Amino acid sequence: MKIKITKPDSILYDDEAKLVQLPGTGGLFEILNNHAPIISSLAKGVVRLVKDNDEEVTFDIRGGVVKGQQNDLLILVQ
Repeated sequence: MKIKITKPDSILYDDEAKLVQLPGTGGLFEILNNHAPIISSLAKGVVRLVKDNDEEVTFDIRGGVVKGQQNDLLILVQ
């Protein structure tokens, strides 16, 4: 799925991944390919991505929101 992680002043990530783990305000959750449409707020924590080659990438965030549909995720973070 296509993942884009942006801050107000820069793009942190713009590539494919097969799994995204996010720190939701209600707790950690994961998004995989073909996930139902979602909009959720994010808490302070770590965004973890697993690329198609199983490489892991992490980003520390102070909060934000995620919007996803049709294997296209936009994650806006602070």
